[in-house]
Amino acid sequence: MLAEDSVLLREGLVGLLERFGHTVAAAVGDAPSLLTAVAEHRPDLVVTDVRMPPGLAEEGLRAAVALRTGQPGLPVLVLSQYVQRSYAAELLADGDGAVGYLLKDRVGHVEEFLDAVDTVASGGTVVDPEVVRRLLSRRRDPLERLTPRERGVLELMARGCSNAEICRRLVVSEAAVAKHIGNILLKLDLPPAEDTHRRVLAVLAFLGGDEPR
Repeated sequence: MLAEDSVLLREGLVGLLERFGHTVAAAVGDAPSLLTAVAEHRPDLVVTDVRMPPGLAEEGLRAAVALRTGQPGLPVLVLSQYVQRSYAAELLADGDGAVGYLLKDRVGHVEEFLDAVDTVASGGTVVDPEVVRRLLSRRRDPLERLTPRERGVLELMARGCSNAEICRRLVVSEAAVAKHIGNILLKLDLPPAEDTHRRVLAVLAFLGGDEPR
């Protein structure tokens, strides 16, 4: 299910997705049509722009949040030209996984975009590094408690990396990563969680939860 008000980009995304084996059940250009089409087609994945008619504000992102509220776990990948922090945090923080938030520049990187589609559709979490940076920049005081290494681990957590992937990227042991994560959760007043995605989303919820709407 694809929602994008720009006809050129919408048709381009339809062609790209279908060329790589995906079936686009419907492609619409406004938020009300998105809600109607999802109810009708029950898609495996929703890809939506943030700004769409009728208001050309955050209707697409609001629709995504509403869809996830009504259908917890519905895979949703949001595309945006900018970071709308309050709704982004709400979307990312619902704790069900299968969610992504990419800036539209990433669509030009075809492999990266298609990897994000596959990851979200299969229940994973994908967050654009710039979105992570913006969300992390909101709450300087708690983050000042973290060491540089803990900040690095936190950023990788927020980008959806598993413990094993963090180990590979930072070239440290799994025990060291577990210790860093425990320290991060403690310093940010976040309870430990067994599920990787819930832990990541809890961090994002904490960082974005008091943004005014």
